[in-house]
Amino acid sequence: MRVKVGLVSLGCAKNLVDSEIALGYLHEAGFEIETDPTRAEVLIVNTCGFIEAAKEESIAAIFEMAAYKQTGVCRCLIVSGCLSKRYQEALWQDIPEIDAILGTAEMDLIPEAITRVLRGERVRLVLSRHFCYDQPDLPRLVSTGRHSAYLKIAEGCSHHCAFCAIPQIRGAYRSRSPEAIIREAMRLAESGFKELNIIAQDTTAYGWDLEPRSSLELLLRDLIQLDIPWIRVLYTYPAALNDSLLDLMARHESLLHYVDLPLQHAADSVLQRMRRPGSFDSHLQLIGKIRSMLPHVTIRSAFIVGFPGETEAEFETLLEFLQAAQLDRCGIFEYSAEEDTPAAGFEHQVSTKVKNERYHAAMSLQQQIALNKQKKLLGKTLEVLVEGRAPESELVLVGRHRGQAPDVDGLVYIGSNQVQIGSFVNVRITQVHPYDLGGDLLEGDVT
Repeated sequence: MRVKVGLVSLGCAKNLVDSEIALGYLHEAGFEIETDPTRAEVLIVNTCGFIEAAKEESIAAIFEMAAYKQTGVCRCLIVSGCLSKRYQEALWQDIPEIDAILGTAEMDLIPEAITRVLRGERVRLVLSRHFCYDQPDLPRLVSTGRHSAYLKIAEGCSHHCAFCAIPQIRGAYRSRSPEAIIREAMRLAESGFKELNIIAQDTTAYGWDLEPRSSLELLLRDLIQLDIPWIRVLYTYPAALNDSLLDLMARHESLLHYVDLPLQHAADSVLQRMRRPGSFDSHLQLIGKIRSMLPHVTIRSAFIVGFPGETEAEFETLLEFLQAAQLDRCGIFEYSAEEDTPAAGFEHQVSTKVKNERYHAAMSLQQQIALNKQKKLLGKTLEVLVEGRAPESELVLVGRHRGQAPDVDGLVYIGSNQVQIGSFVNVRITQVHPYDLGGDLLEGDVT
């Protein structure tokens, strides 16, 4: 009888791809993948360690899974990912329920770790190495359905933002080979996937470190040759989003007019302290250029409030920017002081109370902007990729239109249950909310 293994994946989409690769290795090794933790003999928590809230969520998940040693049939608890890479010694000493600990690059060693634990060992396999994503037969079990998948094109980061620990955790930026990426994309296309979401810590940095040198634009020119209706590019760096790339998006329908542009702040002085590119004016100019080249574009960004030294005037500048930019989507995050980052040692750390107040003020403004944007879609007909049934009702389907990225954006609720999951349909929008939409299915499947 095969050993049943369950996996909890936390954090970003890049980490989710690593979890899917781990599941692939487990499947190849003969383990049975189990989604119910009460029935899993092995439980794996692939952690996030990016900011304090993510660390707390990861620790909570570890203890939640550890409880199944008493309430379920769990015989082996494994912790992997960013948190264990960064804090392996503390986790190993402070949480004896952990039977094996691995880092961010040991997905292929999880089957070995399980075997050793079930033989009675306690295992540490956090190694000083990089995982090779270019293996010809890289195993992966996609967990996001049979229609949409993430495509990871690089690992690590070589930027030196003052607030971020990712370079210490994941290492310097390393592009995958174009051949390996196209090979994986072809497999996904042949399996019927309708949407690829291109991800990396910075997708626009792709190929600069390769020999011969490549680029995101060259990679996309190859990807659009495949039979994949939607290709979405996420995590673009503002300083590297050039006219040539935007022009390529404008000329190819399969390259979705969706720009994910983490700006982090708008006050020039804060951006300088963050070690981020751009300024209030250059950010607005870039957004204007994007909209002029892609008239129906959806623009998403992310901002940090409460960065060390952020004055009330600097925060007001951020609010002014949000009002001027009129972004479609926006994530607001409270600054988290991360160990071994320059900003953690800066003077004038902002209090938790002030950070929270600024978070709510920025979110309130952006929600109103988003709602006003959504109202413009009333009565419009949108192409929607059907994702599944709504948890609230079996009679309602949920999907996403071109301007909604998975996980981070809202959904379209469709008053029908007669459409195949993974198909494209036309939906007339009848209801709007700050994040989600509701609509009626129109006759005729667009696929």
